[in-house]
Amino acid sequence: MKKSKKRQSVNSANRLDHVVLPVTTLGEARNRLQALGFTVAADAVHPFGTENCCVYFSDNTYLEPLGIAQRETCEAAAIKGNAFVARDQAYRFRHPADGFSAIAFTSHDIKADHKKYVKAGISAGRVVNFKREILDSKGATQTAAFSMSAAGDLRSPDFFYLACQRENLADFDLKKLQRHKNGVKSIREIVLSEVNPSDFQYLLQEVIGQRDQNAHSFGIELQSANVNIAVHSPVGMKAWFGADIDQPERGLIGRAIVFGVRNLDKTGEWFEKNEINFHVISNRLIVDPAPGQGAIFAFEAGK
Repeated sequence: MKKSKKRQSVNSANRLDHVVLPVTTLGEARNRLQALGFTVAADAVHPFGTENCCVYFSDNTYLEPLGIAQRETCEAAAIKGNAFVARDQAYRFRHPADGFSAIAFTSHDIKADHKKYVKAGISAGRVVNFKREILDSKGATQTAAFSMSAAGDLRSPDFFYLACQRENLADFDLKKLQRHKNGVKSIREIVLSEVNPSDFQYLLQEVIGQRDQNAHSFGIELQSANVNIAVHSPVGMKAWFGADIDQPERGLIGRAIVFGVRNLDKTGEWFEKNEINFHVISNRLIVDPAPGQGAIFAFEAGK
């Protein structure tokens, strides 16, 4: 059970910005994430009907538990061509429980990224622009502007990708929100599953901005600017996470997020204190999905 140690170039690779985790309710997600030792930001509502309660990390990535605030508003937005909402609705139809539907990469030029998606034949719709109020660690409120372009593959309806450009956030204070009782500092790896991972290598190369890949007996891996992105076969999911994956349909499925923690022993102590079930594989603490947590969470020592 060895992975290749080949070091990949990340000079041109995109940077992971955040992870989208559809949840049944934000309240349930908040309770679960806090029990796991995460600091959870205040609830926030998007103008197109979705809502979130984010978990921010000191490497400037974050989790976005995504709920439905106003179903009618979401449906209207999807009809008008909001690709983000339309993809979220499609995911919820096929996966009614909590899950893991998308990853977003940092964009510095959303028009150029959208044009790239269109040229590559993977665009999932037009650019979405919106503004909303954000509350920072000190209780200060400011209006932030966002632009998103979605990418996807018709062969893989249960996972999509975003280029996300943010504005008006230069002075946004997240320091208190980035401190977590479980010691998490960063996202180190994103894990997807597929019966034949290499069938999706070109899609991933395009959205990650990385041509080099590591191929091994359990799947493929590509290095973004800040995290490893792996696609494992069901056998690989069993080997690395102890997960029995039933995947009768083809397509990429979001499965796991690997976090870097300051002190793995203290993370384990927190889980034991709060009666969080976990098991250990390859020096990782593995927490299986539960209500409010739709993906496998794995914790390993590292920044």
